[in-house]
Amino acid sequence: MKIIIDDKIPYIKGVLEPFAEVIYLAGDKTTPEIVKDADALITRTRTNCNAQLLSESTVKLIATATIGFDHIDTTFCEQSGISWTNAPGCNSKSVEQYIASALMVLAEQKKFLLKEKTIGIIGVGNVGAKVARLCEIFGMRVLLNDPPRARSEGNKGFVELNTLLEEADIITLHVPLNMDDIDNTFHLVDDQFISATKKNPIIINSCRGEVTDSESLKVALRTGKISGAVIDCWENEPELDLELLNLVDLGTPHIAGYSRDGKANGTNMSIRAISKFFNLGINNWKCSGIEPPMLPDILIDGTGKSTQQILAEAILATYDIRKDDLGLRNSVEAFEIQRGNYPVRREFPAYRIFCKINNIKAIHKLNQLGFRL
Repeated sequence: MKIIIDDKIPYIKGVLEPFAEVIYLAGDKTTPEIVKDADALITRTRTNCNAQLLSESTVKLIATATIGFDHIDTTFCEQSGISWTNAPGCNSKSVEQYIASALMVLAEQKKFLLKEKTIGIIGVGNVGAKVARLCEIFGMRVLLNDPPRARSEGNKGFVELNTLLEEADIITLHVPLNMDDIDNTFHLVDDQFISATKKNPIIINSCRGEVTDSESLKVALRTGKISGAVIDCWENEPELDLELLNLVDLGTPHIAGYSRDGKANGTNMSIRAISKFFNLGINNWKCSGIEPPMLPDILIDGTGKSTQQILAEAILATYDIRKDDLGLRNSVEAFEIQRGNYPVRREFPAYRIFCKINNIKAIHKLNQLGFRL
């Protein structure tokens, strides 16, 4: 058996070698000649799994260690008898951490209290549901929009898009890129979407670049129709729209889901999928050796600080989005390098908080976020 693996997938080397010939390649180096006699691919989003790559191959299974799978031509695979699997929810907690950092920085920069804001969440799957819970912990009013879920589960708990656009102060996007059905999300955020907003909201995109129309965003930011933006996913990346980057509050190089915990989860799910498909007997395999945080202990003196200030101090000690924003602005041409060499980022449960806090509400919220106190 022969397996081709993207060489940027962590914690995977040595796992499948007892069962197969394993070749590690950069995603953009995977060619039809290389996969011709392969049985399986383990990929990330930089490998386009389409007819051009696969039509002459013996590939039976594609496992992508990512939530997104728009890099896989699923129609071609299904017609060709090629199974595929993604890793739903693998980095949902990482994106939650990213959104938490973004909200705390925005609140500081724009001088507002999160508990006084309404946030609209478009797409309430693995990621959106965790972001919703996060925002409830922050005391925000949360509006949920997810047409597929509303159709299958009923409208209770969901609002129509127009309601969300009229009432939200902040809108965060957590939808897949869907091109061709009633839930089309390509350029979901366009002139019509923006014109329907009533409160000059801040827009956050950490799902897919093509969900937002860059030209529409630029016009809205210039005119003040939207009051800010946080962009992690860009149209045409790694070629960024520099004008848009200069207009947004925070811009990052598609790393919202790049915590080590999220990457490990994606690897776990891919290995297990390969094991089950080929009956390798390692269906419960789990990554080991995940790097600890550089500073796992967080010391907080909450004297005279509000609940929001205490939460911000803890969250930004684990991940400060401003560092990634500065790195991207200083070296836009190194977009892919910044992604490929992303430093260790661990999620909240990897940290212990030693605190001098009389604020019982803050302590409860830190526990809810997953910190160890």
